[in-house]
Amino acid sequence: MTEDFTKLFKSMMEQGQEMVRAFNPALENLSVKGFESLFPTMTKDMMEMWFGKTFNRDGLDAKTRLLVTIAALTVLGAQAEPQLKLAIRHALEAGATQREIAEVIWQMSMFGGLPAMQKALELAQAVFAETEEKAP
Repeated sequence: MTEDFTKLFKSMMEQGQEMVRAFNPALENLSVKGFESLFPTMTKDMMEMWFGKTFNRDGLDAKTRLLVTIAALTVLGAQAEPQLKLAIRHALEAGATQREIAEVIWQMSMFGGLPAMQKALELAQAVFAETEEKAP
């Protein structure tokens, strides 16, 4: 890797870590070792798109990003079940309400269809129940 690419990679990884911490403060000690062996094969444009322009603090806040992620995963339907549950947990951590999450999922019925919306709402309700059980 060239020195410029190394600096760019380091900067993008730091920005990505900041966004991960914003999504879920419990991940504050996240280690990205192992990613280094995957990312050097990606083009600069791909790296910049994923980390430099997507995950930066000057764009959307963590709550909004997670609501958008929930929308996209809802449209994908049952094939994104684990990812959707994780995004819902993180959205709650980032300050989204259960109502906001449900509204996003309902909105996606127009794009992903009723079965995708129904599955996403079932998953959301399961996550809501889990988080309520863990609450003190």
